[in-house]
Amino acid sequence: MELSPARQVTIALLALVLLGLQVRLWFGEGSLRHVSTLEKDVSVLRENNAKLSERNRLMAADVNDLKQGTEAVEEIARKDLGMIRDGETFFLILEQPRGNE
Repeated sequence: MELSPARQVTIALLALVLLGLQVRLWFGEGSLRHVSTLEKDVSVLRENNAKLSERNRLMAADVNDLKQGTEAVEEIARKDLGMIRDGETFFLILEQPRGNE
């Protein structure tokens, strides 16, 4: 059974179209490999966003504490500036270096 020239051209064109679509599916933009890479990038960005959201939540809580009460301000002043209240006695205990015993 011999195919007519018109059918041969049609089959050749369909084969080329199929080949072109396969090349795009496997290697072009929007290919399976490209989509996989983009999904990994999105995953990494979501993890980073979750960490940053948690950091923002903690910072907002700190800001709220500083706005509403004096306890947070007092804690920072004691820790960072070494401040003490009136009537308190501050003791600084220094350890002897281990080599001078």
